[in-house]
Amino acid sequence: MKTTIFKIDGMNCDACANTIKDRVEKEPGVRMASVSFADRQARVLFDPQAVQEDRLVKVIQGDRFRVVSREPADKTAR
Repeated sequence: MKTTIFKIDGMNCDACANTIKDRVEKEPGVRMASVSFADRQARVLFDPQAVQEDRLVKVIQGDRFRVVSREPADKTAR
C-alpha cells in the first residue's frame, strides 16, 4: 500500500472536497481518501498494483480541479 498527498487547486468549499473524496474512493485499488478543503489537499491510500498515481490525478481533476503537486505521505511527515 502507498499513501500519496495531492495538492489541489480549484476547490471552493467543503462540497468540492466531498465530491473529490467520493470519486477517488470509488476507484478500484483505493483503500481510503481524505480530502481537506482548508489544506487544499487529498491524502490517498491505495494499492499501486491496482491503480496508478496518474489515474488518481485524472480522477481528482475531473473537469473542475487541478492537481498542482503530489508527493509520498512519508516525505511530508518529516
